[in-house]
Amino acid sequence: MIERFTDHAANDRTFLAWVRTGIAVIAFGFVVEKFNLFVLVMAGSASAEAADRLELERLAGPFGRYDGLALICAGLALIVLQTVRYIRTARMLDDPNTHTLAGTRDEIVLSVVLVLVLAGFSAFLVLT
Repeated sequence: MIERFTDHAANDRTFLAWVRTGIAVIAFGFVVEKFNLFVLVMAGSASAEAADRLELERLAGPFGRYDGLALICAGLALIVLQTVRYIRTARMLDDPNTHTLAGTRDEIVLSVVLVLVLAGFSAFLVLT
């Protein structure tokens, strides 16, 4: 039997949950990127009238080319950070010495970034 198996299993489950979250953020980034591409193609089509074209270009927004890419990069960064944390936690579980909680700085920073992204998208939707 593996020593501290339940702790290692909990670490594995937490890591896999973060990987699923990262993949979901990446997938959402692809959806946003494809939607922006669709909007830009519709705006550039010859059949669109001037008023419709202006509305579609406004819908794409000034950050239309970068928001999907930013979500994709954020998802990749999330997976990389959690991989590092998973390895560090696994090593600490195997160490016979007692370790104190290093702090929750990473979680606070991640939460603040996610709140700012959500606030930015909400403001964009309200203002357009």
